[in-house]
Amino acid sequence: MMGKFFRKSTDESRPKTMEQAVIFKEKEEFKDAHWVLKNASAKQFYEFSLDMDDFPNIEIRNISGLEETGLVFENNTISGTPVTNNMYHLDVQFYHIHDQKHIETKKIQLFVNADPKDLWKNIPSDTNAAFYKSEEDSFKGSFSDKKIVVASKRGRSHAHEGKFREDDFTVYNLPEDWNIVSVSDGAGSAAVAREGSRLATATIGQFFNSQEIVRGIENNINQMYASDSSDVERSDAEQNIKNILSESVLHVHQTLEQTASENALSVSDLHATLIFTLLKKFSFGYVILSFGVGDCPINLINPDFSEVKLLNQMDVGEFGGGTRFITMKEIFNDTMASRFRITCVKDFSYLVLMTDGIYDPKFITENKLEDTESWKTLFEDLAGNNDDRTKADFINDEKIDEELLIWCDFWSRGNHDDRTLAIIY
Repeated sequence: MMGKFFRKSTDESRPKTMEQAVIFKEKEEFKDAHWVLKNASAKQFYEFSLDMDDFPNIEIRNISGLEETGLVFENNTISGTPVTNNMYHLDVQFYHIHDQKHIETKKIQLFVNADPKDLWKNIPSDTNAAFYKSEEDSFKGSFSDKKIVVASKRGRSHAHEGKFREDDFTVYNLPEDWNIVSVSDGAGSAAVAREGSRLATATIGQFFNSQEIVRGIENNINQMYASDSSDVERSDAEQNIKNILSESVLHVHQTLEQTASENALSVSDLHATLIFTLLKKFSFGYVILSFGVGDCPINLINPDFSEVKLLNQMDVGEFGGGTRFITMKEIFNDTMASRFRITCVKDFSYLVLMTDGIYDPKFITENKLEDTESWKTLFEDLAGNNDDRTKADFINDEKIDEELLIWCDFWSRGNHDDRTLAIIY
């Protein structure tokens, strides 16, 4: 009996000592655990979850030193957008759940990389130079019974050297409920490409800002889509529309030639691409007239995102060798008609025009321009699924023009060209 009683007394006194030993051991194991936090990047959203599965009895109360990084700690996760690059020494303050009075410290490090954007200069362009142009521009408004937003931003390569934005765009509400949006990318090698792109987009808009011209187009469209029209009548009407479109493009070319002559320039100094779409809603659907010269795409996305159509011919080639410009006489040849498209659809979700500053980093190759998954990825990106967490909100769109400009400043290694993106939605 005495022996039995003695063992019971010893068992009862042991747990207190054992518990302290276990607590000490678990604390030390947590301190000794080698934690490597993934590197963060300045001005980019960061999130890292601390793996506590091996330490069920340890609770982290706070991480001191974190406040100077611009990050926060919550639910065992470090997150936020760090402000500047540095090596940060942090103190993880923790306790054991069975000894909450004693707060201990574990040291960890967080390295924040420099924002690559900060390595680029942003030198203003010369406001006194001929053909001065602002470094960014944007627009939002109505487009038929849809809406339109356009953003155009000088690329980092131009900003770094204090050069001009060479992209441009115009949007016109035309007579008879017609609308036009045009986008142009001035050639980097051309001395005053910035004026070439401005003039190309402005001139095409002004050409169609005529009741007589748009009525001529409309009469032929009604003929094309009338149920009682013969095949010959439809073909003639289509040719008449393309003739008017050809006349508009030739007018742009002649205007650029005249401007070059008046300013003692070569027309090649004004080299610029040009894409545009004319749109009107009819009782039988939306009619979209499109044209393109150069490497800028026009894409139409159907309502359920199951089909994407490229509405223009792309001039692409190695090292830009395949690029054509509205300033080139050789585009006005027998294949000119293939540059025009007449499209009629019941409805669409988006109609998108862009310069290669958007197309190159987001699509990379021409064959992805009709790939629905690539377009879904782009619109997820526009919705905020990107490193910068920037988004253009097409629902609550009061500030969509400002938002799209900010989004266009995305980082893409090796892609620092001017960026212009127009979206009808």
